[in-house]
Amino acid sequence: MEASTSFKQDLLLREYGRNVQDLVNYISKVEDRSERTRLSQLLINLMAKLNPQLRDTQDYQQKLWNHLFVMSGSTLDVDAPYPLSAMEYLNDKPQRMEYATETPAFKHYGTNVELLIEKATELQDEKEREAAIVSIGKLMKTLYRSYNKDSITDDVILNDIRQLSKGKLNMDLRYIESNNLFESVGGGRQQQDNQQRSQQQNRGGDNRGRKNQRTSSNQRNK
Repeated sequence: MEASTSFKQDLLLREYGRNVQDLVNYISKVEDRSERTRLSQLLINLMAKLNPQLRDTQDYQQKLWNHLFVMSGSTLDVDAPYPLSAMEYLNDKPQRMEYATETPAFKHYGTNVELLIEKATELQDEKEREAAIVSIGKLMKTLYRSYNKDSITDDVILNDIRQLSKGKLNMDLRYIESNNLFESVGGGRQQQDNQQRSQQQNRGGDNRGRKNQRTSSNQRNK
């Protein structure tokens, strides 16, 4: 019990700092009980500011008082609003984390895309289903590009949607490609900007060639 308490004191010291520990030591030596209680309450308010994440937990005030009790070596004698217990804090166990047991079919898309496709297969309205396919296709294309620098075509995305939906989701590939439905707005604008830049560069090259031709013809006339 003493070893465990000492170990928890070291953890709380790192959490609140040496100054708080010194205050706890000072309060424990105050002889007047009412004064110890008053100072302890002030210190609890300070500890709440130093450890704000506790406010998201249940009974965080009681946890703070238990922290104070542990930092005093389980010797603090005050009129606390809660029963002070070191064992309750020492026996706290973290909540069990739930880990995914199934891996996605395509790691670069992830599980969330599979969940979206599953929801899309439940849509009855044809227009809503097509809108869902377009949105999912855009997301899948973006995720693929962030995972792999190689370019990907719309037919690959559409085939992956068919495979993940077990053939329940499908669209006309020519309609998708002609309207760039799987291209995000940012990607389409970037392609347009690249095309405009290349056109401007070509025009600039033509103008430079024309200027050179003019200068050469002027030199012949001279």
